[in-house]
Amino acid sequence: MELRPRRFRTGLLIGAAFAAGIALGPASGFLSRHLGIDQAFAEDSNRTDTYRLLTLFGDVFERVRAEYVEPTNDRDLVENAINGMLTGLDPHSNYMNAKAFRDMQVQTRGEFGGLGIEVTQDNGFIKVISPIDDTPAARAGVKAGDLIVALDGKTVQGLSLNEAVEKMRGAPNSRITLTVRREGNDKPIEMSMTREIIHIQVVKQRLEPGDIGYIRLTSFNEQTDAGLKKAIQTLKQQSGDKLKAIVLDLRNNPGGLLDQAVSVSDDFVDQGEIVSTRARHPEDSQRWNAKGGDLVPNLPVVVLINGGSASASEIVAGALQDHHRAVLLGTRSFGKGSVQTVIPLPGNGAMRLTTARYYTPSGRSIQGLGITPDVEVQASRTETPRFGPEREADLNHVLKNQGGTPNQPAPPRTDLPPMVKEIPNKPPENWPTFDASKPDTDFQLQQALVLAKAMAGQKRVSLH
Repeated sequence: MELRPRRFRTGLLIGAAFAAGIALGPASGFLSRHLGIDQAFAEDSNRTDTYRLLTLFGDVFERVRAEYVEPTNDRDLVENAINGMLTGLDPHSNYMNAKAFRDMQVQTRGEFGGLGIEVTQDNGFIKVISPIDDTPAARAGVKAGDLIVALDGKTVQGLSLNEAVEKMRGAPNSRITLTVRREGNDKPIEMSMTREIIHIQVVKQRLEPGDIGYIRLTSFNEQTDAGLKKAIQTLKQQSGDKLKAIVLDLRNNPGGLLDQAVSVSDDFVDQGEIVSTRARHPEDSQRWNAKGGDLVPNLPVVVLINGGSASASEIVAGALQDHHRAVLLGTRSFGKGSVQTVIPLPGNGAMRLTTARYYTPSGRSIQGLGITPDVEVQASRTETPRFGPEREADLNHVLKNQGGTPNQPAPPRTDLPPMVKEIPNKPPENWPTFDASKPDTDFQLQQALVLAKAMAGQKRVSLH
């Protein structure tokens, strides 16, 4: 669904290297109105302060050009200053040069070159949000939560996020070595991999025993909603139109485009609000409602979430939870409740600016809190210490949670099958080590399938 009514197409991001909305129009009016430029110069006192600060910037700029130990590039100085201004606001605002902006647009379409990892910056290092399925990074063993500390033996400290990502990109078939710090490991781990063109398969599906459909969404790009519709149709055909329930896997899905999150939610919700956004200026606030047409009416839906489920994933999970259209199973989500607008700038670069907070249909802001599942199930028996922040609330300069209903999780569900009480919240001691290629080792998925079957049985009983 194209968001045409507004000047900008809005993307919900997790601070990943490339996954965002693309602006649809000029930014000059937005900048003057929303960044307060007109107001700043309207009053003499504000104008004097602004001129004084701009003079200070100019003085520092000239002093660096004249006296830094090595010759400097004016463009680098200005772009670094702009990026510093934006990254100092919150974890998700930043500047993209022309190349980074082009790369972002390519990825939003679902294809880009590189290693296949979603990353953010964390205390000078590069943190892996999640590896993308079936990519060099995933095959090499990169995991969500890894901290990339060096590239080809050279530290990433001192590099901006865009600079680090550019170094990870390169010609297909070229090699690169990542050095990472991982939870539970005292020593750094080195991983060598070969770059390739990444074709993101954002939707995967398979039919599980008992005619339970399993659908995994890895991100929200321009292909997601169409891929979901196709996956549901395929599952219906494979089951001979006897599909009993759906398990929708949003684990480690870092988000992406807002319009895709709205469309995916709309595929399961018949009516009512899906999500709303509130900006600094009331006239820029928006609300999206379901258009009707549940693709699987009357079928139970179980949604899998974890700490890597962020942004657009949380919009879908929150909408389905608030409408009691699905039961959420897993662990608390990441907690990114802000909206970023990508604004093109002269010179073909762009800035990614946080412009609003979003709210679930019940009015909840999940910013810094995340979404609590209806049925909590851990992926493993032990929670090992992590290197660095784990969720949005742990990041620097994080936005406050404000403007929503009282900060509390959704009320307990009263429509769940009685067997929910029997679902263990962690694997038994003899549970096999998780292997992504073997679904029967995925404890959370197996419990979701058990729950889906029970809900399908309960549905049949209620229909008789």
